[in-house]
Amino acid sequence: MTAMNMIQALNSALDVMLAKDPNVLVFGQDVGYFGGVFRATEGLQKKHGMTRCFDAPIAESGLVAVGIGMSVYGLRPVVEIQFADYIYPAYDQIVSEAARIRYRSGGDFHVPLTIRTPYGGGIYGGQTHSQSPEALFTHVTGLKTVVPSNPRDAKGLLISAIEDNDPVIFLEPKRLYSGPFDGYHDRPVQPWSKHGLSEVPDGYYSVPLGEAAVVREGSAVTVLCYGTMVHVALAAAEATGIDAEIIDLRTLIPLDIKAIVRSVQKTGRCVVAHEATQTSGYGAELSALVQEHCFYHLEAPVQRVTGWDTPYPHAFEWDYFPGPDRVAEGMRRALAS
Repeated sequence: MTAMNMIQALNSALDVMLAKDPNVLVFGQDVGYFGGVFRATEGLQKKHGMTRCFDAPIAESGLVAVGIGMSVYGLRPVVEIQFADYIYPAYDQIVSEAARIRYRSGGDFHVPLTIRTPYGGGIYGGQTHSQSPEALFTHVTGLKTVVPSNPRDAKGLLISAIEDNDPVIFLEPKRLYSGPFDGYHDRPVQPWSKHGLSEVPDGYYSVPLGEAAVVREGSAVTVLCYGTMVHVALAAAEATGIDAEIIDLRTLIPLDIKAIVRSVQKTGRCVVAHEATQTSGYGAELSALVQEHCFYHLEAPVQRVTGWDTPYPHAFEWDYFPGPDRVAEGMRRALAS
């Protein structure tokens, strides 16, 4: 076991899979010699060779198209899109090809393609480096969508994604890349360092897709969250003393609906927190599912705490970003009803 931040854990996952399976390869912009813009692929080309980890042009549609072709012929490519904000040129390939080939071929062909990309805000990246487009992918049947919140899960989930026979969109919260995050942008990390670093197994292991984790048990209100918002919700619960049960979804599709229902039936109240804009965000789907499955157990309306319905503002990032104070207010609204 080694204490790792998320970047180190992701690097370890790629290293393990490149060594374990000769069909795995990694490519994208600057992922080879340079080691990636966030250094997630550092050292992999030197260790595994230029045919297993290599640079590709700035052509996201082409990257994904090549990955699809490799996949149907038996390889397991891991494509890195440098920022989630740049994934849109590849959206047609992802939706019309990667997500459909298994269905269209009657199961004769599979697309074991993993698309990794840093996403979300919290690093002053402005509107073109801070977007959270997860809802665009969860809407598409045939895709799986994963969002880790800590290093241990990040490594295990990435290994599971690479081994999966379906295309996986693997969204990496870059606010969590470097280590501890206390839920606030301007407070010391010491009280929450245990949530930023993890003891990560050095070799192979996997975390199953489709299983949520209860990161904090409670009885007053359920908070459904993922990625960076897990740490924000933990900070909100600790600061207020509210007995909140916090569920880290980990994978958005497939979704662990049983874990959600079990928790909401226990608490009778639910808050959904995500960084993306509110309208048509993934929180709307979660709210509808809670309503459908837990209606007779709910003591109050489901509360959503999200980003604003605006482009991500550089100058007002920490007003837009749903911090612990806003999550705490959402919990109070749920408890007041």
